[in-house]
Amino acid sequence: MHYIKTRALGDSAPRRGREGRSSPARRKATMAKEWGYASHNGPDHWHELFPNAKGENQSPIELHTKDIKHDPSLQPWSVSYDGGSAKTILNNGKTCRVVFDDTYDRSMLRGGPLPGPYRLRQFHLHWGSSDDHGSEHTVDGVKYAAELHLVHWNPKYNTFKEALKQRDGIAVIGIFLKIGREKGEFQIVLDALEKIKTKGKEAPFTKFDPSCLFPACRDYWTYQGSFTTPPCEECIVWLLLKEPMTVSSDQMAKLRSLLSSAENEPPVPLVGNWRPPQPIKNRVVRASFK
Repeated sequence: MHYIKTRALGDSAPRRGREGRSSPARRKATMAKEWGYASHNGPDHWHELFPNAKGENQSPIELHTKDIKHDPSLQPWSVSYDGGSAKTILNNGKTCRVVFDDTYDRSMLRGGPLPGPYRLRQFHLHWGSSDDHGSEHTVDGVKYAAELHLVHWNPKYNTFKEALKQRDGIAVIGIFLKIGREKGEFQIVLDALEKIKTKGKEAPFTKFDPSCLFPACRDYWTYQGSFTTPPCEECIVWLLLKEPMTVSSDQMAKLRSLLSSAENEPPVPLVGNWRPPQPIKNRVVRASFK
């Protein structure tokens, strides 16, 4: 879900160990740079360099609604977002992300299962190569066309980096996207993709309050999980909204027009950037509704 920056490798040829292979540290640096969603570097390989990926609290998961109990102690959640805190939109080759100013309590999420207020840092999406799949979480076997993640962090830990080390450090609102009628508010994000078609591009994206994307119904499922991208830290309280947001097939096509390749490289479509469901192990999913 969030992505690690790595330094460029300094020398032109990799240093070799005694066996003529590059050192483990060097391989790790290269992989940190290159994890992805292809067969050679995709989710099945992440644990080789990011051991968290085989942890006890990994995301996403399959939701089986018949096994999920209503927890009457779960509160309603609310947001107070400041559209002025939106800063930029970027293509990092793995997703498109909208970044917000999180230097103070400006755009906040409160309530639900959370112990206090959380600051909005960014939102991004995961999607498939066609309309019939693309979400990371599934509901009773149903895959949606895409999944939107709004990432917030707990300011009691002072920095985002410190929050990543805490069980309640991060709160993510997950919203499914299903195919139906066009969503006008979503088009504002899609129209900005022209400026960030290729990997590494970033453009100003201001005056946008993402609560305009929320469905009318605020019912949610919640569980303890992780980021769905390396290093897959287990620090997330998930709020998955029961009601999907509806977008058109044309809008999904626009999302798939992004490229995971840089401007000077042969074009590679940015699609299939989803991690499949992980074992639920001993976790309990709770519902805010009956």
